[in-house]
Amino acid sequence: MTQDELKKAAAWAALEFVNENTIVGVGTGSTVNHFIDALGTVKDTIVGAVSSSEASTEKLKALGIEVFELNDVSSLDVYVDGADEINPHNEMIKGGGAALTREKIVSA
Repeated sequence: MTQDELKKAAAWAALEFVNENTIVGVGTGSTVNHFIDALGTVKDTIVGAVSSSEASTEKLKALGIEVFELNDVSSLDVYVDGADEINPHNEMIKGGGAALTREKIVSA
């Protein structure tokens, strides 16, 4: 599989962690773009999403998924994002992109 195919597979696998009637936290980046596409297939079963970037917000809205401001949501059941690197001990490095601060706030 190519790297992009692996990202797509991971994104679709993450969909299994999304429960009905919840608000989903969404990161940003190429893996998350695949996740947003997957999320679009279950958009009628979720309340909406909180996004960590303008790019993700635009993509969510384009698919008809309501986007909430973080300050308007008391908690998130799940937050889905990609990682820049993962070592053999499953320790991850995040932060190669420009949305790092907002991603950390949403995921907290």
